[in-house]
Amino acid sequence: MLAPPLQRLVTELSKLPGIGNRTAQRLAFHVLRASDGDARALAQAIIDVKEKITLCEICFNLAEGPKCAICLDERRDLSVLCVVEEPNDVIPIERTHEFRGRYHVLGGALSPIDGVEPEDLRLAQLYRRVTDGVGEVVLATNPTTTGEATALHIAGELHRVAPQVTVTRLASGLPVGGDLEYADEVTLGRAFSGRRTL
Repeated sequence: MLAPPLQRLVTELSKLPGIGNRTAQRLAFHVLRASDGDARALAQAIIDVKEKITLCEICFNLAEGPKCAICLDERRDLSVLCVVEEPNDVIPIERTHEFRGRYHVLGGALSPIDGVEPEDLRLAQLYRRVTDGVGEVVLATNPTTTGEATALHIAGELHRVAPQVTVTRLASGLPVGGDLEYADEVTLGRAFSGRRTL
């Protein structure tokens, strides 16, 4: 029904996460209606991302060059390291303006069912970094089964290879503005176990 170049664009757009066929068609028609300059700018932005974005040689966050902006920032606290699963996990933490340390991006989470073993993650690099003046490691893996397993594995290894380092985990529980009646048992249980004095 669609001309082959337009159908190819729809097919490629529908490969993006969260984009179904109808949304891909709307986006393709939007690109078709866009000015030549806007369409070329979009195409060039995609090319630039693929050609210019690499992983930071220190923390494995996204970077344009050998080091990311966070590792280049000398105002950051070198003694605190926040461990996350993927580069996109850094963004929400940075938006809070609460964390002033550095990061370590694992590149995933342990999942033996999916074939992701400890050697598939950047754990060896983490353990090497921890021996260089780090006083606290904040485990900010996702509160999923794989994220919890990864955090427990890292905590156990850190206690073994760097017993002087404090290992902490992000608190989890009820969201701000949430109602108790809508909370599941696991979330409510974590809120109780992580309660604090006021």
